[in-house]
Amino acid sequence: MSDKEAYERKLEAKLEEWQADIDKLRAQAKEAGADAQIRYQQQIDELRKYRDDMEARLAEMREAQSAAWTDIKGGVDKAWDDMSKAMKDAWKRLS
Repeated sequence: MSDKEAYERKLEAKLEEWQADIDKLRAQAKEAGADAQIRYQQQIDELRKYRDDMEARLAEMREAQSAAWTDIKGGVDKAWDDMSKAMKDAWKRLS
């Protein structure tokens, strides 16, 4: 397995984990009061944007040739960091 393939698989696994976390937030939102539901939905919408960005970057990486994927990796790493921070912040705000 190439470094590119390993990195793609790592991203795919993390995206699945983040989606599961977003789904947990959705479930919590359903049980929360009306005001809290609004806060949950705002956080979920923000997280979804970050996740969608990560999916787009992963697709871009998949299409890149082996030599060019390292150029794309920097942007993917930044998006990863942004998503990780947003997820941690959301859990802190809503816990």
